[in-house]
Amino acid sequence: MIFYLDPQHFIDTSAPIDLSLALSASPDTPRAWYVDAPRMEPVRANGFIGSVAEGGAVNFRDVFFNPHGHGTHTESYGHISEVIYPVSAALKHFFYKATLISVTPRVLENGDHVVFADQLESLLRSESTEAIIIRTLPNLNAKLSMNYSGTNPCYFDVGVVDLLDQLEVKHFLVDTPSVDREEDGGELVFHHAFWKVPEAPVADRTISELIFVPNDVPDGAYILELQVAHFVNDAAPSRPLLYAVNKKKDWRISPFPSSRQNCLSGTY
Repeated sequence: MIFYLDPQHFIDTSAPIDLSLALSASPDTPRAWYVDAPRMEPVRANGFIGSVAEGGAVNFRDVFFNPHGHGTHTESYGHISEVIYPVSAALKHFFYKATLISVTPRVLENGDHVVFADQLESLLRSESTEAIIIRTLPNLNAKLSMNYSGTNPCYFDVGVVDLLDQLEVKHFLVDTPSVDREEDGGELVFHHAFWKVPEAPVADRTISELIFVPNDVPDGAYILELQVAHFVNDAAPSRPLLYAVNKKKDWRISPFPSSRQNCLSGTY
């Protein structure tokens, strides 16, 4: 289906770019924070077997996983507050103006790989955007099955938050397991600065981690659809989708449709 952003720009919702890493009962599921691989096990109770392969009528499995440690997920400020603020409550709608940028982290003297604000600033346009998506380089296929535990993966300098504030960014999506350093003594300085916790928590901001941006997707402007499982929890599995912004070759010949059914609100 075609949705118009303004008289000259549109997205095709039949051609999404999936940024999520699937959750499966496999040791190859991307994970972090020393969690074991997810488990999906047939329910066995009172003679019932939730497995067709084992003679049951249906497949009926329990799923054991941690949303922060397994696959692509989105989190709210409830991740670092006393109150478990549900991530589903942070999203009032699901389509956002977004910018995708690729960046090579700097290597510090201690071996840390860190992304700094000046690196992003040089790649971003000055106008505000609702979402920023980061693809760290090199963008290796190992990210598709990486166990990040104990590897001290790439993270973001807290100065990046000032830039996100200036651009009025609501949703920050990264292909790392965290925006903060793996071992930081529990400080989580980026998380706290981004959500203004505990001073004045910002309820409509989210962070999505462990995404994957295919190499053939160019940097630039997109529309993001942020699909999040409706868990009453500070984090939930998510499926961010990108849509390329297309421009009409001649909108005078193919006029802007009058039906509001095919129009997203706002201008691009």
